[in-house]
Amino acid sequence: MPLVYLNGNLVEEEEAKISVFDHGLLTGDGVFESVVIRDGKPFALRRHLARLARSAAAIGLAHPSEEELAAAVGAVAAAADLCFGKIRLTVTAGRGPLGSARLASEPTVVVAAEQLPDPPPAVAVAVVPWARNERGAVAGAKTISYAENVVALAYAAEHGANEALFLNTAGKLCEGSGTNVFCGIGGELVTPPLSSGCLAGVTRGLVLECVRVSERDITLAELEQASEAFLSSTTRGVHPIRRIGERELDWPGPLTAQAAEAFADLVAAGQP
Repeated sequence: MPLVYLNGNLVEEEEAKISVFDHGLLTGDGVFESVVIRDGKPFALRRHLARLARSAAAIGLAHPSEEELAAAVGAVAAAADLCFGKIRLTVTAGRGPLGSARLASEPTVVVAAEQLPDPPPAVAVAVVPWARNERGAVAGAKTISYAENVVALAYAAEHGANEALFLNTAGKLCEGSGTNVFCGIGGELVTPPLSSGCLAGVTRGLVLECVRVSERDITLAELEQASEAFLSSTTRGVHPIRRIGERELDWPGPLTAQAAEAFADLVAAGQP
């Protein structure tokens, strides 16, 4: 039976229980990180913990130290003994009232792991009819309020796609439900800037360090005419897009192949 870290202890999954008054359960008041396990070890953990701290600060959430969280992730990774998997680190505001206000409670900390299937070689995406709010209170923070993504992914699945893409309120490309987006436009690799409201993805940041990328606003027309495109995320790495809406793409394009090779070299070297 899988072991789960809960508030300082490794326990069996059936013993990992939180209060029905936990504010994360009641209101989505919490933050999280998904960390990929490669060859049994968490990849880019330092970067993930730094982003969790930024997300927690953005919503005013107390959280344990980086050292404590790193130890918890390491303990779960060792117990899970997975070659390729995912660790989910979740921190909520702890016990709260049946409303939006917080109590002065200790945070709830949960770390769990699961095996990951091999991803398909390429992915189809659909642009959803709902906008990301790039000026919202939690824009750019990785919170556990994911109902919007659940609805968007269901829409994508209904339209024969594997991932949903959001525009922002200005009508510019923002991000996927759990991914960042890169496009080949005019022979140049382009990705939306953080000002678009997209999450500062860990893999996005690594790709920016690996290859030349222009960060600028991307219109819907540019997305629809892109010569190639790919998604990036912790569990996907660099993942070619084979179809945008109804338009098939040749994949992987040369810019995608270059980014994938550079990222694979980084992974093989045990970076960052």
